[in-house]
Amino acid sequence: MIVVMKIGSPEAEIKRINDELTNWGLTPEKIVGKHKVVIGLVGETASLDPLQIQEVSPWIEQVLRVEKPYKRASRQFRHGEASEVKVNTPAGTVVFGEHHPLVVIAGPCSVENEEMIIETAQRVKASGAKFLRGGAYKPRTSPYSFQGHGESALELLAKAREATGLGIITEVMDAADLEIIAEFADIIQVGARNMQNFSLLKKVGAQGKPVFLKRGMAATIEDWLMAAEYILAAGNSNVILCERGIRTFDRQYTRNTLDLSAIPVLRDLTHLPIAIDPSHGTGWSNYVPSMSMAAIAAGCDSLMIEVHPNPKKALSDGPQSLTPQGFEQLMQELAVIGKAVGRWEKPTAVV
Repeated sequence: MIVVMKIGSPEAEIKRINDELTNWGLTPEKIVGKHKVVIGLVGETASLDPLQIQEVSPWIEQVLRVEKPYKRASRQFRHGEASEVKVNTPAGTVVFGEHHPLVVIAGPCSVENEEMIIETAQRVKASGAKFLRGGAYKPRTSPYSFQGHGESALELLAKAREATGLGIITEVMDAADLEIIAEFADIIQVGARNMQNFSLLKKVGAQGKPVFLKRGMAATIEDWLMAAEYILAAGNSNVILCERGIRTFDRQYTRNTLDLSAIPVLRDLTHLPIAIDPSHGTGWSNYVPSMSMAAIAAGCDSLMIEVHPNPKKALSDGPQSLTPQGFEQLMQELAVIGKAVGRWEKPTAVV
């Protein structure tokens, strides 16, 4: 909490206010600005009424609570209301948000060729996905691993969108590629490795497409929300947060540790929609179904699931990819939980 003094406040009055607030059990800290003096109050201020402090002196201009550092991302910023991210796709507008049906994003880690990406798009669309994921530019741990096909892959994603009506989500790695990616993508993904690439976040925030922000591999929740704050502060209010697993002690059995506790924590802290990526979170396709179901039960707004026609031959992340048949079965299982928690979209009636 801070106390803003009026211009020209007498030094004796500032000292008197300091003394009185000290008697309240607070520790006042005088901060001299260019035009005004501000008194910062350190201590237990949660129960204090700003109007009560305002009455201490007629020289007090304003009393403000100091909000969390991620001001725009904070749930308080919207007075407790959840925000919505609306995305226009060829098949219609899809809404990400707490009070809307779960949005499922599916597709391969990387766009490999036209036949593969269109086949995958058709299969995941038939099973109920609303967006196709596919990497055109791939961040890989090894410089010798497949890095994606770049701009030609974006063109293949556009063909898949035209064939199916699915929205497209793909990752930006370099600000130099942002303009071309924004031409093709409906949602721009910022991956875990770039979560704290602040110059990139500013540029992504300055453009108009929705942003899918993945949590960094060793990022705290506050680190993550501060990264979102960069995008919001740059002018883009359409941010979706995605938990994709973090690095912990044991990596022998799973690729990462999927932090599903982040869902209720984020729901308290932020108004932004929450997505879960169980594919990267576990690294193994046989763990994806249980984590997907748990994520819905915990209250997530979206799932991102890797699907490949032939995972054994995938150029990247094959072990964590479901087959189209496996994805279809999973969607049927997810519908049971989704309906139970009121987050499943009713299928459109066939006339």
